Amino acid sequence: MVRLIGRAFTAGLVGVIFTAANSFAAAPESVPGEYIVKLKDTVSAQSSVHTLSQALGSYVKSTIPGQNIVVIKRPVFEIQSNVIKTLSENPLVDIVEPNFIYRINKTSNDPLLGNLWGIKNTGQQDSQRREGIAGMDVGAEQAWDITTGNRDIIVAVIDTGIDYNHPDLKENLWINEAEAKGQAGVDDDNNGIVDDIHGANFVDSNKPTGNPLDDHGHGSHCSGTIGATGNDGRGIVGVAWNVRLMGVKFLSASGSGSLEGALKGIDYAVKMGAVILSNSWGGGGYSETLKQAIERSHQANTLFVAAAGNESNNNDANPTYPATYDVANIVSVAAVDNRGQIASFSNYGKTKVHVGAPGVNVYSSIKGGGYDSWSGTSMAAPHVSGMAVLLKSNEPNLSNVEMKERIVTTAKPIAGLRGKSKAGMANAYAMLTNTLPQPDPNDPANWATVAVSVSSAHPYKEKTNETYEVRVPGAQQIALYFSKFDTERDYDKVELYDASGKKLASISGKNDDSFSTPIPGEYVKIVFTSDDSVNRYGFDITKAAWK
Repeated sequence: MVRLIGRAFTAGLVGVIFTAANSFAAAPESVPGEYIVKLKDTVSAQSSVHTLSQALGSYVKSTIPGQNIVVIKRPVFEIQSNVIKTLSENPLVDIVEPNFIYRINKTSNDPLLGNLWGIKNTGQQDSQRREGIAGMDVGAEQAWDITTGNRDIIVAVIDTGIDYNHPDLKENLWINEAEAKGQAGVDDDNNGIVDDIHGANFVDSNKPTGNPLDDHGHGSHCSGTIGATGNDGRGIVGVAWNVRLMGVKFLSASGSGSLEGALKGIDYAVKMGAVILSNSWGGGGYSETLKQAIERSHQANTLFVAAAGNESNNNDANPTYPATYDVANIVSVAAVDNRGQIASFSNYGKTKVHVGAPGVNVYSSIKGGGYDSWSGTSMAAPHVSGMAVLLKSNEPNLSNVEMKERIVTTAKPIAGLRGKSKAGMANAYAMLTNTLPQPDPNDPANWATVAVSVSSAHPYKEKTNETYEVRVPGAQQIALYFSKFDTERDYDKVELYDASGKKLASISGKNDDSFSTPIPGEYVKIVFTSDDSVNRYGFDITKAAWK
């Protein structure tokens, strides 16, 4: 049985000799290799191009004589700051600047945009009143200045169906023109399904129908995140404003479906022209036939976006399907909250989970024309599916593998995903501009460190209640590094307190090779408690990061 993924979820003293970690800032966008040079009054931009090129040691691309400006080109591999320094020392040059790129500031007028922290995080509270961190989103608003999608791009939402009457979805639905213009009750396009105008229904896989109407809500929620109509002054907006959403229903009103239905649904979506397959479902064991269906989709040059799963599982060690099949077109997506932490329920894996995306208290459309906040990797995967629409719109000749590589290599490193996924938080703007990510200055992995030795017993005993202290004089923040961490989830906990006694973190389960939440100040108290049942390895703290 296959089920959907996602639903509503109502030591001693330590000395220090290091300096604070460096901070990183992204350079403003500019035309690669191009510079604006204003010449001094003693030189004229109307001089011959050859003369100016020799004098400046650069190729003169064009001139603006009225402002005594020339535009020059240099090799793109040169470091921008070095070029500016060299040119500014030239006696003929008054001003030299990069040829900056400016864009219109496009945003949607959809009134519920402020509820969509995954698309635009200003630090607002989510539906559970948890304050976010500004910028911890998929960078959609910046990306919209480049493209808002293309209505020729078809995304198959392989799920519980789509509410094709929803006011925020109906304008972006895929339409099978052969059936829409054909005769009712007739298989006009000879694909074996009658009247499949907006997609198909494989819940009863022996008798598929052309009615993918959502009777659960999950598929409609995913669809809204991918491609709710943008800038229409109504409701929400999807990551892609312009797209065609194809309903491929194989999950029933109870949220479950069969392998047979999944196989038929994938093949149908590919046959009918979908280039992106959004899959927020999982379960069952390894299936060679399902893997082969995904391989067929790969051969058809589609991108298969898959939710990583909601079992707090390490997918590297214990595969979860379909997200961890070894097929080149699969992008596996973990769930992240509005503060950049991986969701407690989310599956993870350094190699098998590719990126993270917003998946906690995500607001989107549901059946019946309404909206609600749901959580799950089911909610994360549609953000990446919507991003894929933007990428395909902007660079239509990219292959599915090239799209996957772009999404992964441009993902934004965040502390909450370090060691939990192959890359960081998917970012639409970086993806479209092909910008390699800068290190995350808020990630303790980029801070100075000092050795610490704090460990529990291995295995720890029943009813443990132990307290440890770590102090790093002069630190503004401390994060503890757990080289190994394995306790009974939710019952045996490591809790961290600051100097005022405020509890700032509670950690349980498996968290090897991970940093704790940063604790403000130079002191942290560690309290480890266990119950009287399962006893696991415990933990080892081997260093503290600080800044």
